[in-house]
Amino acid sequence: MEEMKMMLVDDEERFLSTTKKLLAKRGYDVIVAGGGEEALEKLRTHNIHVVILDVKMPGMDGIETLKAIKRLYPLVEVIMLTGHGTVESAVDGLKSGATDYLTKPADVNELIEKAAKAFENRRRLEEKIRVAQARASMKSPREITRASE
Repeated sequence: MEEMKMMLVDDEERFLSTTKKLLAKRGYDVIVAGGGEEALEKLRTHNIHVVILDVKMPGMDGIETLKAIKRLYPLVEVIMLTGHGTVESAVDGLKSGATDYLTKPADVNELIEKAAKAFENRRRLEEKIRVAQARASMKSPREITRASE
């Protein structure tokens, strides 16, 4: 079974390095990005399942980044991270396709729990897609009978 791969996206270097170390110690595969543009570039080259995305960043903010991720990589699960505790930004994120949100300082256990739930959501969706593709490629008994005539 495939292991969950996470990306942390935040403009605060200290948060990125500390959280990455804590997650790596627990065996998680984590990459980091310092902003929205860098996150999108890394998504092009890495198979990321769950993105933990800061709302407030200079340049491309979290909501813009979220919308781009969902447009380009719709199966990537995104958890919004806000240091400002603004409910409005979390609601905007959820309306734009985020799975959940966390407030800073984020407890690493809560982050892991939410990321695991998001990863499970993605796996269920991937399974539904596989089943639908298999059904679409299967022939009905009538089609099989006609082909043998």
